[in-house]
Amino acid sequence: MKIKSYLKDSYNELIHKVSWPTWSELQRSAVIVMVASLIIAIIVFLMDFSFRNIMDFVYSMFY
Repeated sequence: MKIKSYLKDSYNELIHKVSWPTWSELQRSAVIVMVASLIIAIIVFLMDFSFRNIMDFVYSMFY
């Protein structure tokens, strides 16, 4: 009985009390997330590339 009441209350809250974003807000947020992800990926790539070159230089000094 408690589970049925919980599901009924949850459904009611999702339908009547939650404010869902509009389609344009959702698209704008998705674009922001994609751009931020791309920037972070580029930063991580540059850090990895730089570290690899620095370590290659350091190792070449000993061989």
